[in-house]
Amino acid sequence: MHTRASSAEHEVTPRKFAPAGAGDASSPAPVAPARRRPRGVGWRVRAEIALLVGPALVMFLGFVIFPVVMATYYGFFSWQGYGPPTDFIGLRNYLTILQDPAFLEALGHNGFIVVFSLVLQGPVAILLALLLNRRMRGQSLIRVLIFVPYVISEVVVGTGWSLMLQTSGAFNAFLEQIGLGFLANDWLSNPDIAIWTLMGIITWKYVGFAVILFLAGLQGIPEELSEAAAIDGASFWQIQWRITLPLLGPTLRIWAFLSIIGSLQLFDLVYIIWGQYIAATAGTSTMATYMVSEGRNAGNFGYGNAVAVVIFVISLVVALIYQRFVLRRDTEGALTDGKKDKRNRR
Repeated sequence: MHTRASSAEHEVTPRKFAPAGAGDASSPAPVAPARRRPRGVGWRVRAEIALLVGPALVMFLGFVIFPVVMATYYGFFSWQGYGPPTDFIGLRNYLTILQDPAFLEALGHNGFIVVFSLVLQGPVAILLALLLNRRMRGQSLIRVLIFVPYVISEVVVGTGWSLMLQTSGAFNAFLEQIGLGFLANDWLSNPDIAIWTLMGIITWKYVGFAVILFLAGLQGIPEELSEAAAIDGASFWQIQWRITLPLLGPTLRIWAFLSIIGSLQLFDLVYIIWGQYIAATAGTSTMATYMVSEGRNAGNFGYGNAVAVVIFVISLVVALIYQRFVLRRDTEGALTDGKKDKRNRR
Protein backbone atom coordinates (compact mmCIF):
# COMPACT_ATOMS: atom_id res chain seq x y z
CA MET A 1 0.00 0.00 0.00
CA HIS A 2 2.82 2.33 0.84
CA THR A 3 4.56 1.55 -2.36
CA ARG A 4 1.47 2.12 -4.44
CA ALA A 5 0.75 5.38 -2.67
CA SER A 6 4.24 6.67 -3.17
CA SER A 7 4.19 5.69 -6.79
CA ALA A 8 0.82 7.38 -7.23
CA GLU A 9 2.21 10.53 -5.71
CA HIS A 10 5.07 10.51 -8.18
CA GLU A 11 2.77 10.07 -11.21
CA VAL A 12 2.95 12.94 -13.61
CA THR A 13 -0.31 14.83 -14.03
CA PRO A 14 -1.30 15.94 -17.56
CA ARG A 15 -0.02 19.40 -18.42
CA LYS A 16 -2.22 22.03 -19.96
CA PHE A 17 -0.57 23.96 -22.78
CA ALA A 18 -1.10 27.68 -22.92
CA PRO A 19 -2.04 29.27 -26.19
CA ALA A 20 0.66 30.54 -28.47
CA GLY A 21 2.31 33.72 -27.25
CA ALA A 22 1.44 33.06 -23.56
CA GLY A 23 3.28 31.29 -20.77
CA ASP A 24 6.86 30.31 -21.30
CA ALA A 25 8.69 32.82 -23.43
CA SER A 26 11.07 30.16 -24.64
CA SER A 27 8.32 28.13 -26.32
CA PRO A 28 8.67 28.31 -30.11
CA ALA A 29 6.09 30.42 -32.00
CA PRO A 30 4.11 28.78 -34.77
CA VAL A 31 5.69 29.24 -38.15
CA ALA A 32 3.48 30.59 -40.93
CA PRO A 33 3.57 28.58 -44.14
CA ALA A 34 5.88 30.12 -46.70
CA ARG A 35 4.20 31.75 -49.68
CA ARG A 36 5.00 30.47 -53.06
CA ARG A 37 6.69 33.14 -55.11
CA PRO A 38 4.84 33.84 -58.34
CA ARG A 39 6.54 32.56 -61.38
CA GLY A 40 8.03 35.20 -63.63
CA VAL A 41 6.86 35.89 -67.13
CA GLY A 42 8.56 33.51 -69.51
CA TRP A 43 10.51 34.56 -72.56
CA ARG A 44 7.79 33.27 -74.85
CA VAL A 45 5.18 35.54 -73.27
CA ARG A 46 7.61 38.47 -73.48
CA ALA A 47 8.25 37.73 -77.13
CA GLU A 48 4.52 37.59 -77.86
CA ILE A 49 3.95 40.92 -76.09
CA ALA A 50 6.81 42.54 -78.00
CA LEU A 51 5.53 41.12 -81.29
CA LEU A 52 1.99 42.37 -80.74
CA VAL A 53 2.74 45.71 -79.09
CA GLY A 54 5.90 46.55 -81.02
CA PRO A 55 4.34 47.70 -84.32
CA ALA A 56 1.69 49.81 -82.57
CA LEU A 57 4.32 51.34 -80.30
CA VAL A 58 6.53 52.21 -83.26
CA MET A 59 3.59 53.81 -85.07
CA PHE A 60 2.63 55.78 -81.96
CA LEU A 61 6.16 57.04 -81.40
CA GLY A 62 6.69 57.85 -85.07
CA PHE A 63 3.37 59.53 -85.85
CA VAL A 64 2.39 61.08 -82.49
CA ILE A 65 5.28 61.62 -80.11
CA PHE A 66 7.97 62.46 -82.68
CA PRO A 67 5.85 65.11 -84.51
CA VAL A 68 4.97 66.74 -81.19
CA VAL A 69 8.62 66.87 -80.18
CA MET A 70 9.66 68.30 -83.54
CA ALA A 71 6.83 70.86 -83.50
CA THR A 72 7.94 71.97 -80.05
CA TYR A 73 11.51 72.29 -81.34
CA TYR A 74 10.52 74.32 -84.43
CA GLY A 75 8.34 76.53 -82.25
CA PHE A 76 11.48 78.02 -80.69
CA PHE A 77 12.63 79.39 -84.07
CA SER A 78 11.53 81.97 -86.60
CA TRP A 79 11.50 79.52 -89.50
CA GLN A 80 10.07 79.88 -93.00
CA GLY A 81 10.07 76.15 -93.73
CA TYR A 82 13.22 75.98 -95.89
CA GLY A 83 16.43 74.45 -94.63
CA PRO A 84 17.31 73.87 -90.99
CA PRO A 85 16.00 76.44 -88.47
CA THR A 86 18.74 78.82 -87.33
CA ASP A 87 16.99 81.96 -86.02
CA PHE A 88 16.40 80.94 -82.39
CA ILE A 89 13.90 83.21 -80.62
CA GLY A 90 13.10 81.16 -77.53
CA LEU A 91 9.58 81.50 -76.15
CA ARG A 92 8.67 84.51 -78.26
CA ASN A 93 6.30 82.57 -80.51
CA TYR A 94 4.46 81.07 -77.55
CA LEU A 95 4.14 84.44 -75.79
CA THR A 96 2.84 86.03 -78.99
CA ILE A 97 0.18 83.34 -79.31
CA LEU A 98 -1.14 83.84 -75.80
CA GLN A 99 -1.24 87.63 -76.27
CA ASP A 100 -2.79 87.70 -79.76
CA PRO A 101 -6.48 88.77 -79.62
CA ALA A 102 -7.19 86.75 -82.76
CA PHE A 103 -6.03 83.53 -81.08
CA LEU A 104 -7.96 84.30 -77.89
CA GLU A 105 -11.07 84.93 -80.01
CA ALA A 106 -10.55 81.61 -81.81
CA LEU A 107 -10.11 79.90 -78.43
CA GLY A 108 -13.41 81.40 -77.32
CA HIS A 109 -15.11 80.07 -80.46
CA ASN A 110 -13.77 76.59 -79.67
CA GLY A 111 -15.13 76.84 -76.14
CA PHE A 112 -18.51 77.92 -77.53
CA ILE A 113 -18.53 74.94 -79.91
CA VAL A 114 -17.59 72.55 -77.08
CA VAL A 115 -20.45 73.68 -74.85
CA PHE A 116 -23.18 73.85 -77.47
CA SER A 117 -22.13 70.60 -79.13
CA LEU A 118 -22.91 68.89 -75.85
CA VAL A 119 -26.06 70.91 -75.21
CA LEU A 120 -27.54 70.47 -78.69
CA GLN A 121 -26.36 67.04 -79.80
CA GLY A 122 -26.77 65.25 -76.47
CA PRO A 123 -30.53 65.66 -75.89
CA VAL A 124 -31.37 65.23 -79.58
CA ALA A 125 -29.30 62.04 -79.82
CA ILE A 126 -30.79 60.60 -76.62
CA LEU A 127 -34.36 61.22 -77.78
CA LEU A 128 -33.67 59.69 -81.19
CA ALA A 129 -31.92 56.70 -79.61
CA LEU A 130 -34.84 56.07 -77.24
CA LEU A 131 -37.25 56.32 -80.16
CA LEU A 132 -35.24 54.00 -82.42
CA ASN A 133 -34.69 51.51 -79.60
CA ARG A 134 -38.39 50.64 -79.70
CA ARG A 135 -39.85 48.31 -82.28
CA MET A 136 -41.34 50.26 -85.15
CA ARG A 137 -41.84 49.97 -88.89
CA GLY A 138 -38.86 51.17 -90.95
CA GLN A 139 -36.56 51.21 -87.94
CA SER A 140 -33.47 50.07 -89.85
CA LEU A 141 -34.01 52.60 -92.64
CA ILE A 142 -34.37 55.47 -90.18
CA ARG A 143 -31.15 54.44 -88.42
CA VAL A 144 -29.28 54.44 -91.72
CA LEU A 145 -30.64 57.84 -92.73
CA ILE A 146 -29.63 59.37 -89.39
CA PHE A 147 -26.12 57.92 -89.62
CA VAL A 148 -25.53 58.88 -93.27
CA PRO A 149 -24.42 62.51 -92.60
CA TYR A 150 -21.64 61.28 -90.34
CA VAL A 151 -20.04 59.13 -93.04
CA ILE A 152 -20.22 61.83 -95.71
CA SER A 153 -16.90 63.55 -96.31
CA GLU A 154 -16.41 66.95 -94.68
CA VAL A 155 -15.50 68.36 -98.09
CA VAL A 156 -18.85 67.32 -99.54
CA VAL A 157 -20.75 68.56 -96.47
CA GLY A 158 -18.94 71.90 -96.40
CA THR A 159 -19.32 72.52 -100.12
CA GLY A 160 -22.99 71.57 -100.15
CA TRP A 161 -23.96 73.72 -97.17
CA SER A 162 -21.90 76.68 -98.38
CA LEU A 163 -23.84 76.64 -101.67
CA MET A 164 -27.25 76.24 -100.04
CA LEU A 165 -26.71 78.92 -97.38
CA GLN A 166 -25.55 81.72 -99.67
CA THR A 167 -27.70 84.84 -99.91
CA SER A 168 -29.07 83.64 -103.25
CA GLY A 169 -28.86 79.98 -102.27
CA ALA A 170 -31.47 77.24 -102.01
CA PHE A 171 -32.27 77.75 -98.35
CA ASN A 172 -33.37 81.39 -98.71
CA ALA A 173 -35.27 80.47 -101.88
CA PHE A 174 -37.10 77.75 -99.94
CA LEU A 175 -38.08 80.25 -97.25
CA GLU A 176 -39.46 82.54 -99.95
CA GLN A 177 -41.51 79.72 -101.45
CA ILE A 178 -43.20 78.81 -98.17
CA GLY A 179 -43.98 82.41 -97.23
CA LEU A 180 -41.19 82.89 -94.69
CA GLY A 181 -39.07 85.21 -96.80
CA PHE A 182 -38.70 87.61 -93.87
CA LEU A 183 -36.48 84.97 -92.26
CA ALA A 184 -34.01 84.97 -95.15
CA ASN A 185 -30.58 86.11 -94.08
CA ASP A 186 -26.91 86.03 -94.92
CA TRP A 187 -26.29 82.86 -92.96
CA LEU A 188 -22.54 82.67 -93.63
CA SER A 189 -21.29 86.26 -93.51
CA ASN A 190 -23.39 87.78 -90.72
CA PRO A 191 -21.18 87.65 -87.58
CA ASP A 192 -24.27 87.55 -85.34
CA ILE A 193 -25.59 84.27 -86.74
CA ALA A 194 -22.62 82.64 -88.51
CA ILE A 195 -21.51 80.75 -85.39
CA TRP A 196 -25.07 79.41 -84.97
CA THR A 197 -25.06 78.34 -88.59
CA LEU A 198 -21.88 76.41 -87.88
CA MET A 199 -23.50 74.78 -84.84
CA GLY A 200 -26.49 73.69 -86.93
CA ILE A 201 -24.22 72.08 -89.53
CA ILE A 202 -22.13 70.35 -86.85
CA THR A 203 -25.25 69.02 -85.14
CA TRP A 204 -26.68 67.74 -88.42
CA LYS A 205 -23.46 65.94 -89.28
CA TYR A 206 -22.38 64.44 -85.96
CA VAL A 207 -25.64 63.65 -84.18
CA GLY A 208 -25.84 60.32 -86.04
CA PHE A 209 -22.60 59.17 -84.43
CA ALA A 210 -24.01 59.93 -80.97
CA VAL A 211 -27.24 58.08 -81.81
CA ILE A 212 -25.35 54.94 -82.84
CA LEU A 213 -23.28 55.04 -79.63
CA PHE A 214 -26.37 55.46 -77.47
CA LEU A 215 -28.20 52.67 -79.27
CA ALA A 216 -25.26 50.37 -78.58
CA GLY A 217 -25.38 51.37 -74.91
CA LEU A 218 -29.14 50.78 -74.72
CA GLN A 219 -28.68 47.24 -76.00
CA GLY A 220 -26.72 46.42 -72.83
CA ILE A 221 -29.51 47.53 -70.43
CA PRO A 222 -31.65 44.55 -69.33
CA GLU A 223 -35.30 44.90 -70.28
CA GLU A 224 -36.32 43.25 -67.00
CA LEU A 225 -35.48 46.44 -65.12
CA SER A 226 -37.87 48.54 -67.20
CA GLU A 227 -40.57 45.87 -67.02
CA ALA A 228 -40.28 45.65 -63.23
CA ALA A 229 -40.48 49.43 -62.91
CA ALA A 230 -43.53 49.52 -65.19
CA ILE A 231 -45.23 46.90 -63.03
CA ASP A 232 -44.55 49.06 -59.98
CA GLY A 233 -46.37 51.94 -61.67
CA ALA A 234 -43.51 54.00 -63.12
CA SER A 235 -44.29 56.00 -66.24
CA PHE A 236 -42.22 55.84 -69.43
CA TRP A 237 -40.31 59.02 -68.67
CA GLN A 238 -39.71 58.00 -65.06
CA ILE A 239 -38.18 54.75 -66.30
CA GLN A 240 -35.91 56.62 -68.68
CA TRP A 241 -34.83 59.15 -66.05
CA ARG A 242 -34.37 56.74 -63.14
CA ILE A 243 -33.12 53.61 -64.92
CA THR A 244 -32.09 54.13 -68.53
CA LEU A 245 -30.03 57.31 -68.23
CA PRO A 246 -28.02 56.21 -65.16
CA LEU A 247 -27.16 52.89 -66.80
CA LEU A 248 -26.32 54.75 -70.02
CA GLY A 249 -23.88 56.95 -68.09
CA PRO A 250 -20.61 55.32 -69.27
CA THR A 251 -21.65 55.66 -72.91
CA LEU A 252 -22.69 59.28 -72.36
CA ARG A 253 -19.36 60.13 -70.77
CA ILE A 254 -17.36 58.52 -73.57
CA TRP A 255 -19.39 60.36 -76.21
CA ALA A 256 -18.95 63.67 -74.38
CA PHE A 257 -15.19 63.10 -74.24
CA LEU A 258 -14.99 62.45 -77.98
CA SER A 259 -17.19 65.47 -78.70
CA ILE A 260 -15.05 67.78 -76.56
CA ILE A 261 -11.78 66.72 -78.16
CA GLY A 262 -13.26 66.95 -81.65
CA SER A 263 -14.63 70.43 -80.96
CA LEU A 264 -11.26 71.67 -79.72
CA GLN A 265 -9.60 70.47 -82.93
CA LEU A 266 -12.34 71.50 -85.39
CA PHE A 267 -10.87 72.68 -88.69
CA ASP A 268 -12.18 71.15 -91.91
CA LEU A 269 -15.81 72.34 -91.93
CA VAL A 270 -14.87 75.90 -90.98
CA TYR A 271 -12.04 76.08 -93.50
CA ILE A 272 -14.14 74.68 -96.35
CA ILE A 273 -17.28 76.78 -95.74
CA TRP A 274 -15.74 80.09 -94.69
CA GLY A 275 -12.20 79.93 -96.05
CA GLN A 276 -8.94 80.98 -94.47
CA TYR A 277 -9.68 84.68 -94.00
CA ILE A 278 -13.50 84.99 -94.02
CA ALA A 279 -13.77 82.75 -90.91
CA ALA A 280 -12.14 85.43 -88.76
CA THR A 281 -14.43 88.22 -89.98
CA ALA A 282 -17.54 86.03 -89.77
CA GLY A 283 -16.77 85.05 -86.17
CA THR A 284 -16.29 81.33 -86.80
CA SER A 285 -12.51 81.00 -86.61
CA THR A 286 -11.02 78.20 -84.52
CA MET A 287 -7.58 77.49 -83.15
CA ALA A 288 -6.86 75.16 -86.06
CA THR A 289 -7.85 77.70 -88.72
CA TYR A 290 -5.77 80.30 -86.88
CA MET A 291 -2.81 77.92 -87.01
CA VAL A 292 -3.09 77.50 -90.78
CA SER A 293 -3.71 81.16 -91.59
CA GLU A 294 -0.95 82.53 -89.33
CA GLY A 295 1.49 79.70 -89.93
CA ARG A 296 1.53 78.05 -93.34
CA ASN A 297 -0.36 80.72 -95.28
CA ALA A 298 1.75 83.49 -93.73
CA GLY A 299 5.00 81.63 -94.43
CA ASN A 300 5.90 81.49 -90.72
CA PHE A 301 6.17 77.77 -90.08
CA GLY A 302 7.88 78.22 -86.72
CA TYR A 303 4.90 80.18 -85.45
CA GLY A 304 2.49 77.62 -86.90
CA ASN A 305 4.30 74.80 -85.10
CA ALA A 306 4.08 76.75 -81.86
CA VAL A 307 0.31 77.13 -82.34
CA ALA A 308 0.03 73.39 -82.96
CA VAL A 309 1.86 72.70 -79.69
CA VAL A 310 -0.47 75.06 -77.81
CA ILE A 311 -3.52 73.29 -79.26
CA PHE A 312 -2.02 69.94 -78.27
CA VAL A 313 -1.33 71.10 -74.71
CA ILE A 314 -4.85 72.53 -74.30
CA SER A 315 -6.43 69.32 -75.60
CA LEU A 316 -4.17 67.19 -73.39
CA VAL A 317 -4.97 69.19 -70.26
CA VAL A 318 -8.70 69.03 -70.95
CA ALA A 319 -8.46 65.28 -71.59
CA LEU A 320 -6.53 64.65 -68.36
CA ILE A 321 -8.93 66.73 -66.28
CA TYR A 322 -11.92 65.00 -67.84
CA GLN A 323 -10.42 61.58 -67.22
CA ARG A 324 -9.53 62.49 -63.63
CA PHE A 325 -12.92 63.85 -62.58
CA VAL A 326 -15.43 62.32 -65.01
CA LEU A 327 -14.09 59.05 -66.38
CA ARG A 328 -12.52 57.97 -63.09
CA ARG A 329 -15.55 55.94 -61.98
CA ASP A 330 -15.52 54.03 -65.27
CA THR A 331 -11.78 53.30 -65.18
CA GLU A 332 -11.93 52.20 -61.54
CA GLY A 333 -14.80 49.86 -62.32
CA ALA A 334 -12.72 48.26 -65.08
CA LEU A 335 -9.76 47.47 -62.80
CA THR A 336 -9.18 43.90 -61.66
CA ASP A 337 -9.01 42.98 -57.99
CA GLY A 338 -5.21 42.89 -58.05
CA LYS A 339 -4.92 46.37 -59.51
CA LYS A 340 -7.51 47.67 -57.05
CA ASP A 341 -5.47 46.29 -54.13
CA LYS A 342 -2.31 47.98 -55.43
CA ARG A 343 -4.17 51.25 -55.86
CA ASN A 344 -5.59 51.08 -52.34
CA ARG A 345 -2.15 50.44 -50.86
CA ARG A 346 -0.91 53.68 -52.35
